[in-house]
Amino acid sequence: MPSSERPPTIAPAAAARWEHAAPAASPWLHEEVGQRMADRLQWIKRAPQAWADWEPVRGGLQAHALVAQRYPQARAYVVEPLPRRAAVAKERLGKAWWKRIAGGGAVEVGPVPAGGVQMLWSNMGLHVAADPQALLRQWHEALAVDGFLMFSCLGPDTLKELRRLYAALGWPPPGHDFTDMHDWGDMLVQGGFAEPVMDMERITLAFDTPERLLAELRELGANFHPERFSALRGRAWRERLHREIAQQLRGADDKLTLTFEIIYGHAMKPLPRARMGEESAVPLSDMRAMLRGGRARE
Repeated sequence: MPSSERPPTIAPAAAARWEHAAPAASPWLHEEVGQRMADRLQWIKRAPQAWADWEPVRGGLQAHALVAQRYPQARAYVVEPLPRRAAVAKERLGKAWWKRIAGGGAVEVGPVPAGGVQMLWSNMGLHVAADPQALLRQWHEALAVDGFLMFSCLGPDTLKELRRLYAALGWPPPGHDFTDMHDWGDMLVQGGFAEPVMDMERITLAFDTPERLLAELRELGANFHPERFSALRGRAWRERLHREIAQQLRGADDKLTLTFEIIYGHAMKPLPRARMGEESAVPLSDMRAMLRGGRARE
């Protein structure tokens, strides 16, 4: 995917509407994935002095707490662009003044200074970005040289059972297409990151009723596909959807099952390389890192 190309099946207007309408709460699946991603931090020996959690109110407040426990002395930046979610983050994650005096890492809800953190954490948010390359640029700018990125998102096998059902009925897709982990790796390299490591697992969720299954999906997101049904559906269509789900998605254990492909990504921000004869702009923090690296090599 070219670096300037947006995901072909995300309508930006639909993604923006969901961003403002999404509940200011962490879905169960996000917390589960966040816990699994936090377990992977044991493989990374470098402890950040400061780290940023990108939209944890949706990404996982419990997962944020797990990372904070692993790095208790590190300063934490919490990025929540919407005021409604920023207020929730301040209430749930901000430290009272007496706790700050007692010690431990400070928590600041707001933007991250350029090059201000050694780790950027984003749980289950990248797959809803209408312009992921722009988001990767923000992450790259926030990271210090030699800092690292940890993220998770949904992969292309997500909801494969529901996609097959909609296709068989001749209905428009139930959701936008999710990006493959190899494409994420390519975008990371194009965005200035180095040594991307991608991993994937599948989680199968079981539900007792179609109503509970659809309620879970409504908590997780919305349909951003440009070819989604544009009008309101009627009661008869909803009742048919319930019947079809009950018939077509039922497994051997009499449960209704859905697959979620979870992609985990890790990448470093390398020392910038200056090219002779080309005009370029390098952030001041990166330039300082380049100079320090040059002196160290001398």
